[in-house]
Amino acid sequence: MKTLLTLCCTVILLTASAQYHYPSTKMEDSTNTYFGITYHDPYRWLEHIETPVVETWFKQQAIYTDSILNNLNGRDSLMAEWKSLDKLRPSVIGSFAWEGGRLFYRKTLAGENVGKVFYREGMNGQEQLLFDPTSYIPGKTLSVQSIAPSFDGKKLAIAYANQGAEVSIIKILDVDTKQFSQDSIPPSAGFGGWTFDNKSFMYQWIKSADSKDPTSRLSSKTKMHALGGDINNDVDYFSNASYPDLHIDPSVYPYTFLDEDSKNYIFAGEGSVQNEMTMFYAPIDQLNASKIQWQVLCTPADKLVRGLVIKNDDMYAITYNGAKNYKVVYSSLKHPDWSNATTVAAEKADQTIESIAYCKDYMFITYSDGINNFISKYNFGTKKTTEVKLPFSGTAGVNCIDTKSNNCLVDITSWNKPTTEFNYNAETDAFSPSNFNKPVVYPVPYQDIVVEEVQAKGEDGAMIPLSIIHKKGIKMDGSNVCFMDAYGAYGISMTPYFSTRYNALVVRGVVVAVPHVRGGSEKGEAWYKAGYKTSKPNTWKDFISCGEYMVSKGYTSPQKLAGMGTSAGGVLISRAVTERPDLFAAAICNVGCANAMRLEFGSNGPVNIPEFGTVQDSVECKALYEMDGMQHVKSGTKYPAVICVGGWNDPRVVAWEPGKFCAALQNASTSGKPVLMKINYDNGHFTEDKSVTFANFANMFSFVLWQCGHPDFQPKK
Repeated sequence: MKTLLTLCCTVILLTASAQYHYPSTKMEDSTNTYFGITYHDPYRWLEHIETPVVETWFKQQAIYTDSILNNLNGRDSLMAEWKSLDKLRPSVIGSFAWEGGRLFYRKTLAGENVGKVFYREGMNGQEQLLFDPTSYIPGKTLSVQSIAPSFDGKKLAIAYANQGAEVSIIKILDVDTKQFSQDSIPPSAGFGGWTFDNKSFMYQWIKSADSKDPTSRLSSKTKMHALGGDINNDVDYFSNASYPDLHIDPSVYPYTFLDEDSKNYIFAGEGSVQNEMTMFYAPIDQLNASKIQWQVLCTPADKLVRGLVIKNDDMYAITYNGAKNYKVVYSSLKHPDWSNATTVAAEKADQTIESIAYCKDYMFITYSDGINNFISKYNFGTKKTTEVKLPFSGTAGVNCIDTKSNNCLVDITSWNKPTTEFNYNAETDAFSPSNFNKPVVYPVPYQDIVVEEVQAKGEDGAMIPLSIIHKKGIKMDGSNVCFMDAYGAYGISMTPYFSTRYNALVVRGVVVAVPHVRGGSEKGEAWYKAGYKTSKPNTWKDFISCGEYMVSKGYTSPQKLAGMGTSAGGVLISRAVTERPDLFAAAICNVGCANAMRLEFGSNGPVNIPEFGTVQDSVECKALYEMDGMQHVKSGTKYPAVICVGGWNDPRVVAWEPGKFCAALQNASTSGKPVLMKINYDNGHFTEDKSVTFANFANMFSFVLWQCGHPDFQPKK
């Protein structure tokens, strides 16, 4: 009987495996030896993404994946629901810019896929359309990446991109005539800023717009363009080439800007994933000098992070120097001295400082207890700080459109409260309904969502905050499908907000869990650095601990638990499923860093070295190996169902990262569960185009809900 049972089980396993006939993936012996250790990489050939053989492999994978996803029930209805919820919002208005008495912004009407650019004369003037990206180039799917008016408000720089690619074409629009000038900047990394005479602007020059070229973004430059001039004559304004004495690393993005609230200076800096700022400044009379005498404004040793306010000669910054939960300090531009800076807002034991913003007479300091925000305002004149009493609790943000007035916008949201935007007068502390974005009333099921904030005990005893979102009255018998999503990198917290994407699952009976793992900063700078480089394993171990908590408390079971990690969260999810494949039924690796040892060799990889490390360092190399999901795939293991997603135009995480992870799993897994590679050819790392976004997430979510046994997402008969 035992032999017969074993034979039956074997037949069932082989039958399950046989139902998925993946495109074949060859394995080639490729190795690197670092510090005496040899690392094997049989899928290195997939990194040559520009070659026909690799392009064909991805296309075959995409076709195969679509053939399976297109046969799932529930996917189209989920997409349709997101669209219907989106249409409940009359419009979404953002990207505000105020110059020359004119208000510029992007506005997306209900049901529209991308936003258009508008302006008003004054805050309450008549709205006028300036630019429609949907009709500008017939047949192209464009989206506006940024807008920047000149200081007199008469010209508008518009940077747009195609199909989610993070390279911009920059055009200059005459606001009064609504005509574009002859000035056109070819693909760049974005607009920099205008000069005060409104005759020139700066932009981020890159060598190539090819996201598959690993050298395309190295040694970038800030260039200055004179209106009407030949772009071939544009000046290398700030870069390592023009200022070698500053030792600007080839991986960073050198940037410059002028600030209307501090008109006596030019500012410059180094843009990278490193949170600690590196900035320079010089007197404004050197603006057009052949060689600017840059002075140091701050270095990483000053530990300035999260925000810097410059107002005339005064500077206010957030720092973790001697304050693990952060504090706000003051120094002068005349003699910057951050080591002896004056404390303006002291560290709080139970709250972290998230951001600072300012208007005419006040600076706003936003605190967080990990769930709710609290806002204080600092009076520049009296030097006193008072608390701002918010209309209700939740995640709150302050937007000061016009820094010459005390009128601001404040928005508040939470996991189960839709975003509400208010007009806020900082002088009188009066809140009133916003002139722009109106609150949305969602259907009744969306108004009856329960949120629990708990803490799960981590492997090392650390208590991990965990947000649990579900319908009222769920059974705690392990029968619920649970969708768990986390990030854990760069000090970015999983801040509560009302997500129709999440909540459309909740109303379908899914329990949504959001672990606040180390690598984010929900508990301050120490929480961030505890999931960073050599301490990175805490990130996925925290995720695993939260999954175990959800199972132990009866919210779900391993047969019903799905996990997701996006972008840098690819480290989290790829290592969670390779370390604990038994804990998950399914997983999503969405444009994910799943091959960390090779991350620095991608087009945007070098700039990420400060966060993850480099294989050229003996200690960091070992840490990168620990982070590498592909390196930890073991043949003969029963892995959960996994869908890997790549954006074909993605410069941040090139599609071969999730692609190599998928290839390894397809060749190694013996569970009989599907491992799919979805390629979005109309997308980059993300896209503003909502039709593309809705389809992308509907594919991913329907896949894991199918694999977790949700009755609404089973294959069509």
